[in-house]
Amino acid sequence: MAKPTTRQELIDYCLRRLGSPVLEINVDDDQIEDRVDDALSKYREFHSDATVRIFLKHEMTQTDIDNKWIPISADIPFVEKVFPINPMYSNVNMFDIRYQMMLNSLGDFMQFAGGMSYYYQLEQYLDFLDMLLTGNPIVTFSRRQQRLYLHGNIEDGDIKAGDFLIMEAQQIIDGDTFTSIWDDKFLKDYTTALIKRQWGENMMKFEGMQLPGGVTLNGRQYYDDATADLERLEEKMRLEYEAPVDFFMG
Repeated sequence: MAKPTTRQELIDYCLRRLGSPVLEINVDDDQIEDRVDDALSKYREFHSDATVRIFLKHEMTQTDIDNKWIPISADIPFVEKVFPINPMYSNVNMFDIRYQMMLNSLGDFMQFAGGMSYYYQLEQYLDFLDMLLTGNPIVTFSRRQQRLYLHGNIEDGDIKAGDFLIMEAQQIIDGDTFTSIWDDKFLKDYTTALIKRQWGENMMKFEGMQLPGGVTLNGRQYYDDATADLERLEEKMRLEYEAPVDFFMG
């Protein structure tokens, strides 16, 4: 199938590209599975199409507060942002600073003073005050531990059991649910090159051996060609498909 929709179809497609069934691909099934895992790991680590931006909410428990960290799912490789827990304008009432400034803004609009530019500058100023007075939670994301560490004196009640922590994160797209992942051009090319390099590495152990008919095995050529393909694909991915590094990486 030229458009694989499962892991096995991807493997079959890559083997056909290498010459199967016309040629015998001297790579063990377990080696092929390992190379597919390697390709998926590289794809999910650097390719922007492998993840999707989501917003997570987590209700704090007393255990979280005692530990000073919260658990993060294994399919979350990056946490981009943690939003304030109690922003200064979360409880809007007539004495709230944002309410009062909005009231003044409406008065300015009625007198045709200020206009939208004034309103936009006012919103920026309020956000700046919120950042200074409230700020964002100070956290550290550890991907390998699957934890988001919370810093500061949270024992003082800044964060209480029952509060919700809102995070902006990247989630790995599940290939079992969204099968178009297996038809990604980079993933197909990269997996094929990895299997080809494994094939060459296996054949290199018999380098120089002459087969009946005078044919000589040359596994090193396969290995070198595949290595060059991998370097080209990785460079292209990092230059064209990698997301900007502006988030917390575990």
